[in-house]
Amino acid sequence: MPINITMPALSPTMTEGTLASWLKSEGDKVEAGDVIAEIETDKATMEVEAVDDGTIGKIIVAEGTEGVAVNSVIAVLLEDGESASDIGDVSAEQAPASKEDAKEEEPKKEEALKAEAPKSAPSSQPAQQVNSGDRIFASPLARRIAEQKNIDLANIQGSGPRGRIVKADLENVQPDAAPAKPASAPTMASGPDAKVLADAYGMTYTEIPNNNVKKITAQRLLESKQTIPHFYLTIECALDNLLAARKEINEKANGDYKLSVNDFIIKANAMALKAYPAANVSWTDAAVLQYEHADISVAVATPNGLITPIIKAAETKGLREISEEMKDLAGRAREGKLKPAEFQGGTFSISNLGMFGVKEFSAIINPPQSCIMAVGAGEQKPVVENGEVKIKTVMSVTLSTDHRSVDGAVGAQYLQYFKRFIENPVTMLV
Repeated sequence: MPINITMPALSPTMTEGTLASWLKSEGDKVEAGDVIAEIETDKATMEVEAVDDGTIGKIIVAEGTEGVAVNSVIAVLLEDGESASDIGDVSAEQAPASKEDAKEEEPKKEEALKAEAPKSAPSSQPAQQVNSGDRIFASPLARRIAEQKNIDLANIQGSGPRGRIVKADLENVQPDAAPAKPASAPTMASGPDAKVLADAYGMTYTEIPNNNVKKITAQRLLESKQTIPHFYLTIECALDNLLAARKEINEKANGDYKLSVNDFIIKANAMALKAYPAANVSWTDAAVLQYEHADISVAVATPNGLITPIIKAAETKGLREISEEMKDLAGRAREGKLKPAEFQGGTFSISNLGMFGVKEFSAIINPPQSCIMAVGAGEQKPVVENGEVKIKTVMSVTLSTDHRSVDGAVGAQYLQYFKRFIENPVTMLV
């Protein structure tokens, strides 16, 4: 019988994605393992492989469609001996409609689905099956209608497949009879609308559409800043020993590899977290999670926005291994080819703007982590040491912490460990 190809969950937190492109067309034969489509998540573009041999019988979700829910049917695969007539009708509610087709969903199909729902469960009663808990299953069209009418979907009984809320479930619900939808997340807009003001005052501009990466990054940064009590600590570190060690190591490498200052910073943080695990934590309402390994997330700028590939268990790796792994991760991050496991998670983040000449800044915490280090540029300046003025290369770093799990004293202690490692790089080797 025909096999449904569904929207895969490419990460534990993924609930929807964008079907970026189809690499196969209807009628094309495929084998298990063939790449048939590309899916955009919030951070990368991933390939979808066929899990069975057969022929693409019908494409349900057009390429470019956003907001495709995980496990929605995106295409149908025919096995040997089957034809398009074996597919039958695939309900529009089994996969979200594209923006262009959203208004063309068939009311008759929705009404038929509604008629199949138990008559004893009116649509105004709270959902009891799929919509229990925090996640509510509804079609994109139903979500838009609910938003426009100010309807709380948590109070709606879905009549679609497995209790999914569809358009027909909302047709007879009056906005004033439904409770106002709670603000479950902070709004991304703040202050006057820039476009409205620009149009009103005749300002010229070019619109650059926000991609998925920028939208999700903006939402998470806003939530982080508004929901996490940030606390900031700044220290200065002398880099002279580090720069001398780096120069000597690179000269002896004879071009086989080349260490950067950032490689030393990654290693120093990993060693500091190993020596002082009280800072290698995450906050939860029930407990503080203290991690065994230092998984260091490093902010990388890409054409689509920021992404934080992770050096796993960095305390167990040498400088050369960290350097080579970081170059590989950064390169694939810019190409959008990272796997979710390579950029999701992490226990500590680093954001380095020193190469741009930025002397000092404060970074926003990357939840659920508790710390992020903002690294500034090293610059020569006079430093008083043992009553004498010396010229040294000094780097400023600012640690942003979640004060619930890493308070001021813990953060200050951690920075002392980091400072000892960064100023005496030989200690990272023992």
